[in-house]
Amino acid sequence: MNQRRMSGDDHVGTRNLTAGIVLITAAFFCAAVMSALSKAASNVSPLLLLFLQYGISFLVFLPALAKEGPGLLKTQHPWLQIFRSVAGSICQLLFFIAVKSIALMDAVLLSNAAPLFIPLVVWVWFRKTVQPLVWASLLIGLAGICLIIKPGPEMLHNPTALIALAAAVFSALALVATNKLSETEPPMRILLYNFGISTLLLVPVCIFDWKSPTPHEWLLLLGVGGFYALTQYLIILAYRQASAAQISPFNYTVVIFSGLLGWIFFGNVPDWVSVAGTLLICAGGILSIKAGHPEGLGHSHGNGHWNSLPKSTKP
Repeated sequence: MNQRRMSGDDHVGTRNLTAGIVLITAAFFCAAVMSALSKAASNVSPLLLLFLQYGISFLVFLPALAKEGPGLLKTQHPWLQIFRSVAGSICQLLFFIAVKSIALMDAVLLSNAAPLFIPLVVWVWFRKTVQPLVWASLLIGLAGICLIIKPGPEMLHNPTALIALAAAVFSALALVATNKLSETEPPMRILLYNFGISTLLLVPVCIFDWKSPTPHEWLLLLGVGGFYALTQYLIILAYRQASAAQISPFNYTVVIFSGLLGWIFFGNVPDWVSVAGTLLICAGGILSIKAGHPEGLGHSHGNGHWNSLPKSTKP
C-alpha cells in the first residue's frame, strides 16, 4: 500500500492547481444544474429519478469496462462496495424528496453538510479522536443548520429540512467508505460498482412504482443522469491535477450556483437569516475539511480523494 501511495506522489509535479480548481468548480456547477433539473421534475417519482440517474451514469461509464475487460470489476471489498452504493443511493433519494418541497439552495446546502458529520463517522468507524478544532467546526456548522431549518413545532408537520440533513449523514457514510475503498481500488471500479449496484437494486422498485414520464419529463430525467455522470468525470479529472486538501473547499461552490439557479428559475430569494446560516455551514464544513482526518476528504456526492492513486489506475 505504501508503494501505491508513493507512486501517486511521483507525478505531483505534473499537477496544476489552477486547472484543478477550474475542474472542481465546473463539476459542482454541473451538480447544481443536476439538482435544479431534479427540482424541475417535481412530478416524477424520486425512485424513478434515482434509477435513471444511476442507470444513465452506468451506461456513460460502461465503455471503460469494455476497454479494460472484466478484470476491472475484480474487487477486494465487495461488501464495502455494496455498503457505499446503498449509502450513496439513500443520500440521493432523500435529497430528491427534499428538493421538491424546499428552496433549491437550502436542499443543496443541507445535503452538502456531510463534512460536519464525517468526523463523527470516522470516530465511530475507526475510533480516531476528534480534535478540538474539528469540534469547533461542528458547532459553527450546527449553528448554521439551526438558522436554516428553524427548529420548532412546525417541523413536526413538515420535516423536509430534516430529510435533506439526513441526506448529509448518508453522504458522510458513503464518502468515508469510498476513501477506504480508494486505498486498494481504482476510481473507475468504485464508480462502476456504485452505478451498477444502485441501478440493479432500483429495477424491481421502479417496476412497481412506474409511471410513464411526459416528453418534457424525459428531457429532465436525461439531463439529471447526464449532468450527474459529467460531475463524476470532472471530479476525477480535478483530482488528477490537485490534491483533495487543496480543492475540497471548492465543493461549496455548489451552494453559490444552486442559489443563483434557485433565484433565476424558481424565484427562491433567501432572507438574511438563511444567508447567515449558509455562511456558517460553509465555514464549518471547510474548517472540518481542513482540520479533520483524511478519511473525510472528497466531495459530498460520496467520491473520495482519487489523487492518492497511481496514474495507471486512473480512467
